[in-house]
Amino acid sequence: MSFTIKVHTASHLNLNHNHRVSNIAYCPNFIPKIRPKPFCNPNPLISRARIHKMHADRYSGAAPVIRSSLIEPDGGALVDLVVPESLRASKTSEAGSLPQAKLSKIDLEWVHVLSEGWASPLGGFMREHEYLQSLHFNSFRMKDGTVVNMSLPIVLAIDDDTKGRIGSSPHVALVGPNGDPIAILRSVEIYKHNKEERIARTWGTTAPGLPYVEEVITPAGNWLIGGDLEVLKPIKHNDGLDNYRLSPKQLRQEFDKREADAVFAFQLRNPVHNGHALLMNDTRRRLLEMGYKNPILLLHPLGGFTKADDVPLDVRMEQHSKVLEDGVLDPETTIVAIFPSPMHYAGPTEVQWHAKARINAGANFYIVGRDPAGMGHPTEKRDLYDPDHGKKVLSMAPGLEKLNILPFKVAAYDTVEKKMAFFDPTRSENFLFISGTKMRAFARSGENPPDGFMCPGGWKVLVRYYESLQAEETSQQPAVLSS
Repeated sequence: MSFTIKVHTASHLNLNHNHRVSNIAYCPNFIPKIRPKPFCNPNPLISRARIHKMHADRYSGAAPVIRSSLIEPDGGALVDLVVPESLRASKTSEAGSLPQAKLSKIDLEWVHVLSEGWASPLGGFMREHEYLQSLHFNSFRMKDGTVVNMSLPIVLAIDDDTKGRIGSSPHVALVGPNGDPIAILRSVEIYKHNKEERIARTWGTTAPGLPYVEEVITPAGNWLIGGDLEVLKPIKHNDGLDNYRLSPKQLRQEFDKREADAVFAFQLRNPVHNGHALLMNDTRRRLLEMGYKNPILLLHPLGGFTKADDVPLDVRMEQHSKVLEDGVLDPETTIVAIFPSPMHYAGPTEVQWHAKARINAGANFYIVGRDPAGMGHPTEKRDLYDPDHGKKVLSMAPGLEKLNILPFKVAAYDTVEKKMAFFDPTRSENFLFISGTKMRAFARSGENPPDGFMCPGGWKVLVRYYESLQAEETSQQPAVLSS
């Protein structure tokens, strides 16, 4: 699935970009170089693998200690934007004296992403020079000349009233949807929010019906505000799932505890069926054949905004737990954690962000399949993006050269073997393709999918969810009729 009007900058605001530690260069003549790349805890879903002691010869110099942190974060170090505990009281007090900008729920999800370093080396909401590089080049050029991928603009929109309240203040307090202080944005810069340009360049279309556009961009203000972010305390959602939200630092520590010598990440926003499991298990087999001794799977469901007809996060996490309980995936070699980013459904543009964030989490292999981050066209009966373009773009994307991309084979239901299997074109008539839409239709109607499509425990979770939806819809009908 790929993804000019003059932008005006408020002249009275601070335009000094040189203090940000990320050292992202202001470079109007930026041209990324593209090189070919090789083919390629408290969390109850982390079953602690036995931590074997290092062999004595590792300490004798016979062999180096293998660590899972095999890939450097972008910029060389993870960004951590959370204020140290010793300074929280004073910073919170300062925030109370500053002009305020209110965050939406999805803005808060982006604060979470930024605060933990998923977008390293980005140190806050984008200033204009960062925004333009992201929007037009899908990457940043650092001051040392290196290029890091940044395919999605991470920006904060404000309206005219908020801009007026900020005035010439160099710092702004960010408050949550309930008015609680969340962060301070330092040395701010305000610039024009050209929505049409942003939408066209990110999604490749301005057609109505794009979920993120309708939820976030259309109702947003006409200004963007960027600056250095200081987050007053770790972001918690208090939804019973915070123990799954492992930061890049925590994930790297977990990979090291397990002595992983390869980490392969699988991004998804749907329940796991046996076709997914086949792909993940086959990837591990391939890595073992390549000579790796302990490849670890990062099963990494997206936990931010998703469109209304997607299965909610809490249901997906319960379903994923059943997949491990039923032995479809090996708990000893699998880590399940939540990726806190909102979903754009922006195809090849967005899949670069998904891959880049996993670099920062310590994964050196990334599995990509058909139509990653895609969706159906909002006004026509077709896919919005070419289903093969995502994996092709990842193999060429500037700033992702150090990540090994693993395109996977197509899996479908084999009606002869009665299980999910890799598609064999020589007997195509024996294969049944069950899309996510069809899977949800099965669960919604109470109809069971073919045996071997999904583990029984995982399927029951989905059926219960759709039964609860139907019961809720039924209970609301009399009220609608009476009104």
